[in-house]
Amino acid sequence: MLVLGFDDYLDAGKRLAEALGCPFHLVEVHRFPDGEHRLRLPADLPEHVVVCRSLFDPNAKLVELLLLAQTARENSAQNLTLAAPYLCYMRQDAAFHPGEAVSQRIIGRLLAGLFDEVITVDPHLHRIDKLSEAVPAERAQSLSAAAPMAEFIRDEGMQEALLLGPDEESESWVSAIAAISGNPYAVAKKVRLDDASVRIALPDIDMKGRRILLVDDMISTGRTAAESARLALAKGASSVECLVTHALMAGDAKEQLARAGVGRIVSTDSVPDESNRIFLAGLLAEALRA
Repeated sequence: MLVLGFDDYLDAGKRLAEALGCPFHLVEVHRFPDGEHRLRLPADLPEHVVVCRSLFDPNAKLVELLLLAQTARENSAQNLTLAAPYLCYMRQDAAFHPGEAVSQRIIGRLLAGLFDEVITVDPHLHRIDKLSEAVPAERAQSLSAAAPMAEFIRDEGMQEALLLGPDEESESWVSAIAAISGNPYAVAKKVRLDDASVRIALPDIDMKGRRILLVDDMISTGRTAAESARLALAKGASSVECLVTHALMAGDAKEQLARAGVGRIVSTDSVPDESNRIFLAGLLAEALRA
């Protein structure tokens, strides 16, 4: 087995190779002035090649994966696995207006055509039950970051904190973390007004003097977490922190969270960010070995 990685996700790729006990090779990418890309892989590849790359800021990366997969198969790779802790284009799972592209289905089929196996962590799936419905590869695995997150909570001594999920869809995920860590939990209600605006209704519980840990699969614009933090502090919470799988942090998300009173953000390394404290290499390696 060999792990191939890219410079935009270098440290995580090396951690995965170390966890698997196999070599790591950095894919050489040259970007021409006209925007085209040239990739160079090892000339001789083993039978099983794992490509480790997070698909945030995805458009150029999808072209590079297309070039890589075709080249790898020409260079003797028989089994290609994509380990993408953050999987792009999973939110658009239906056409909400006439003529809209259902990007989840289109990109899922593209990746399934390139790779024998696709492994990801906490994908943003709402109207489907299994990752294979979006990515019809021979093997499609959706892993949960609940266990490593719960371990982080225990290691930090935060078992007294109230875990607060942002909406009803998060309940099964937040409750899974709570079941492992032993924390109490509650779930808010969310109404999305548009791409950047939401209305939050907190559960009717006493938050006075309590440490709140906002738990979500993704922070993009930060508006949902910021509004939840403001409301929790207004109800008397002593502090608010965020625990998130995918720290996309688009635009001024961090400034929004800071202004709302969020004291600390902790994320997995599914998307590189200064808030990364939870590393997924062990979780991914276990799935690959299985």
